[in-house]
Amino acid sequence: MGKKEKKKKIIQKLKNRYRLIIYNDSTFQTVWTTKLTRLNVFTLGGFVSLLLIFITVLLIVYTPIREMIPGYPTGEVRNLIVHNAILVDSLEEQIKMRDDYLGKIQALIHGEVPEEPELEVDTNKRTANIDFKSYNHDSIFKQNLLAEQLDLSLSKGSKKISNIAGIHFFTPLKGMVSQKFDKTTDHLAIDIVGLQNSRISSVLEGTVVFSGWTVETGYVIYLQHAHDLVSVYKHNAELLKNVGEKVKAGEAIAIMGNSGELSTGPHLHFELWHKGVPLDPEQYIDF
Repeated sequence: MGKKEKKKKIIQKLKNRYRLIIYNDSTFQTVWTTKLTRLNVFTLGGFVSLLLIFITVLLIVYTPIREMIPGYPTGEVRNLIVHNAILVDSLEEQIKMRDDYLGKIQALIHGEVPEEPELEVDTNKRTANIDFKSYNHDSIFKQNLLAEQLDLSLSKGSKKISNIAGIHFFTPLKGMVSQKFDKTTDHLAIDIVGLQNSRISSVLEGTVVFSGWTVETGYVIYLQHAHDLVSVYKHNAELLKNVGEKVKAGEAIAIMGNSGELSTGPHLHFELWHKGVPLDPEQYIDF
């Protein structure tokens, strides 16, 4: 028998018809009957198998049955994994910000200008939908008054002053001092409460050496002045100057706010340093 004959014989067997009959066991009466071929049986069996596999996959993917599979994490475990991943990422970011902040503080204390990393600016971002905040800034009368005070604070001759007691400091914020300078409690600054959205002014001409966000003190700006003076402004709502910008005495540098974990309300936390030593601002500035 050749291969062709064997092949025809197998095909013929697949096409041979059979009758499936179901009888009543008591009366031997025919209940149901149908004609089948081996090919139909194989086809029906394959379709049923695929259907069972598809239903099983759906049950495993979309029902809690998948949690019964050994090694598959439960919903609670998966939520915990995601939560921990977010916490780790946030912790790494906070540690990096803290290290950068401490490095800048150390540089300022040593009389150095901290280096700022180069920021990558995405010029492809759309700016049409930017929402600029509006603040109730000073009136024209106040602006004229500030200009008069500024003329008094700056001398056109720009004479060198060897003693800082002879320097005329511009008032950073007109308001009430809520907490004074106290070395015994490690409060090396004064807290000033003023009107909401009040402008924060630079006490002297100088350069912005730090302008950014910290977790504890919110929006912070540091200014480096002549005669080894450094002024610090914390808990702001908005910063108006960037690192490297030159500012004049009395120029607006920030908006008073309530940012940072250590802030207890809208106020300005103001520090004044000379050669790494904290000074009591009230001894030099009239608030």
